[in-house]
Amino acid sequence: MVPVLLAIADAMLVNGVGIGLELGVSVGAAVVLLLRRRFPLLVFLLTLPGLYIGYIWFAPMIGLYTLAARRPGRARLGICAVLLIAAHFFPYPISDFELTDYRENTLVLIDATVTSAAPIALGLLMRTRRELASRVEDLTRSLRREDRLLADRVKTTERARLAREMHDVVAHQVSLISLQAGAVQVSTEDAAARAGARTIRELSVRTLEELRHMVGVLRADGGDAGAAQDLAPQPDLEELPRLIEMSALDVTYEGGVVAGAKGAKTVERAAFRTVQEALTNVRKHAPGARVRIRVDPLDEAVQGEGEGADRSGGAGESRAGHGLRVEIRNGPPDATATVPALPGGGHGLVGLRERAQSLGGTLEAQRTSDGGFVVRAELPYGRVGSDPGEYGAG
Repeated sequence: MVPVLLAIADAMLVNGVGIGLELGVSVGAAVVLLLRRRFPLLVFLLTLPGLYIGYIWFAPMIGLYTLAARRPGRARLGICAVLLIAAHFFPYPISDFELTDYRENTLVLIDATVTSAAPIALGLLMRTRRELASRVEDLTRSLRREDRLLADRVKTTERARLAREMHDVVAHQVSLISLQAGAVQVSTEDAAARAGARTIRELSVRTLEELRHMVGVLRADGGDAGAAQDLAPQPDLEELPRLIEMSALDVTYEGGVVAGAKGAKTVERAAFRTVQEALTNVRKHAPGARVRIRVDPLDEAVQGEGEGADRSGGAGESRAGHGLRVEIRNGPPDATATVPALPGGGHGLVGLRERAQSLGGTLEAQRTSDGGFVVRAELPYGRVGSDPGEYGAG
């Protein structure tokens, strides 16, 4: 708007305020500047009559500057510069032109040339400045991206180093446990001791297998999700009876889902890890407690018990669609049982809750009125595009 006001003021200063052809053409040339960004070439051409008839400068110079800044082109700018020089050089009416007045014509030609060259130079300068600013911004973004990639590469390298160290240390210790258990199994004559030693050996072997899988995940370079998923442990509902048997707890398992039935493996792994973490917590915090585990289809569990019904629809409809509902409930601990000194990071339930949420489900964990504890997870089959990480026991 400011260029338009300047052009109008220029027209009035040169031609006065009296109504006439000169003022009308000059004001019209100033008004068309409102469209200069959208139609720079057309606007410049429309300002030339104001220069030729009304002797105004601001409107054609602003139009030529906009054209140079927005539609640069050597041929186009050269022709427009010649037109501006001609409109400035030749007087109105053309009959007043004195060809023999060399000195005056030379001064006017120099003035016209400068008048046309200045806006072109300034427009090209501003365009170059914008292009440089854009390239600097692109370069800055590229450098930031390279910094992130370098940081990711450093973290990947460190992760692989830690994985190797973990494998060397933990695998060595677990192997010693397995050897000691094998020695006890061979040397003892007590049937219960042999059974316990055999269970320890089986657990040690299983731990080593999962450790190798997890080390492979940690050492996977470049984020190949498919390869990482193939390397990850793949426990599912078929493994639950074995997990319960090896837990050495008083567990009642009520499985409403047929083991090995076709379903989402990601959801089944989440259900397995939920039960695994809950049993670990029972061993830590409620030794000797009785445990009841239920794994049911989510829709049947909702219809049967009325919990988790869709609040926006009628009762009896599944809130999250088909999936699994896992409930692990334990009673109060046995006062005579010895509390094992098991290490824990305090993040097991947090990890399980994040896993359930990443699948579009929920997980609740709370104390019961009888002094026990209940963990309840609802895991729908609807969002199984990505396999969340294996969260360790807490």
